[in-house]
Amino acid sequence: MKRFLLSVAAAGLILASSQAWSADKLLNASYDVGRELFVQINKAFTAGHPGVTVDQSHAGTSAQARAIAEGLGADVVTFNQVTDIDFLVKKGLVSADWQKDFPDNASPFYSLPSFLVRAGNPKHIKDWNDLVRDDVQVIFPNPKTSGNARYTYLAATAYAKEAFKGDDAKVKEFVTKLFNNVPIFDTGGRAATTTFVQREIGDVLITFESETRGIRKEYGNDKFEQVTPTVSLLAEFPVAIVDKVADEHGSRDLAKTYLYFLYTPEGQTIAAENGLRARNAEVAAKYKADFPDVRLLTVEDVFGGWDKVQKEHFAAGGLLDQTYGSR
Repeated sequence: MKRFLLSVAAAGLILASSQAWSADKLLNASYDVGRELFVQINKAFTAGHPGVTVDQSHAGTSAQARAIAEGLGADVVTFNQVTDIDFLVKKGLVSADWQKDFPDNASPFYSLPSFLVRAGNPKHIKDWNDLVRDDVQVIFPNPKTSGNARYTYLAATAYAKEAFKGDDAKVKEFVTKLFNNVPIFDTGGRAATTTFVQREIGDVLITFESETRGIRKEYGNDKFEQVTPTVSLLAEFPVAIVDKVADEHGSRDLAKTYLYFLYTPEGQTIAAENGLRARNAEVAAKYKADFPDVRLLTVEDVFGGWDKVQKEHFAAGGLLDQTYGSR
């Protein structure tokens, strides 16, 4: 149970106004299920940079973005959704060209929405169409607060667009039925994992592939099985320097060095060992056998890019609101 006992207090305890900051200290605000990954990343990074401290804050990235806008003194963000960094751009905290600051559009690794079922897969869940059956309960977090869940919503929508040949009414019906099959909407990915694993609610958990692999590693393959759907959505993990905060703290150079560390062979290896798909070709080849083949769609190809997604799906009154309803 150790993965669920890691401290979740950082988000509430680490505020810029209560810290004595220096150029040798960073706060990384990150996504909810990235705790174990960044424990290892930070240990490796600080080992090579004596005297440096990296603190962490974890929550759903939409909640993290709002917290930073309200004063959480994060020098860097390692998120799982572009729109949450773009929110910080609009708040004047991150530069508009942040994706040019680091390779691969500032996304050092990637993943995809994947399924986790109980041992033996008693409901015979194989693909997205199984998730809307009347006898299936689905667990994933609230897409209003979780970037993880927004990828699930978009991946399910992308599947339905293909399955129903772009029939918007049928796509909306499919996604609404999927939401209706979720008994509890937790605020973040780790809380949803707890609901499925510890509280034993639901027949299938939808979360990042890295999380499904981590749960199986933690609890054993005799407890859970990973199911990779026939098609899923490329989930990028964008990173950025929070310019306004880093400049106030004098930590810009350290912040840049830290985020570049994620692209090094050492950083990429740590990511791969934590179930994330590496960008580095040599590291990706080394771990290829650990990652099932899957046809990955992209936000750009299916939805016309993140700007369009934000306006059509995630804005107030958008398609997400229409399918999510008043839950």
